[in-house]
Amino acid sequence: MLTEALTALAAAGGTAVAQAAGTEAWAGIRQRAALLLGRGDPQRERAQLERLDVTAAALVSAVGDEVDRVRQVQAEGWRGRFETLLEDLDERAGQEAAAELRALVAEARNAADSGARMEGNVFHGPAAIQVGDRNRQDNHFGSGA
Repeated sequence: MLTEALTALAAAGGTAVAQAAGTEAWAGIRQRAALLLGRGDPQRERAQLERLDVTAAALVSAVGDEVDRVRQVQAEGWRGRFETLLEDLDERAGQEAAAELRALVAEARNAADSGARMEGNVFHGPAAIQVGDRNRQDNHFGSGA
């Protein structure tokens, strides 16, 4: 049975894969995930690459309200694969795999963060900026704020 921290790591990995699909970061995340799950077996790596391609295709073909549902389903599937990997390895190999999964999650986060940069902007007066997905922002301007 996985520790709470490893379960959370597996969930973060699943989310990272599902969110990276279709982005500029996809090629790197796809390769890193396949290598991690393949554990040095070229046949298993190819099978993971095919699964990753199915994930990307499912997300690219989703439209409208369906996108979030498909992304969640894909994230849960990858979470399960990462959990199984971490459960099946001995302690040393499990620690190595966890470190690789942390690196995959960090790469995905860095790629997502790099797309949210604002550079060279000049504001003359009050300005409100919101970056990200599904954010909530409450702004109050004036003396009653």
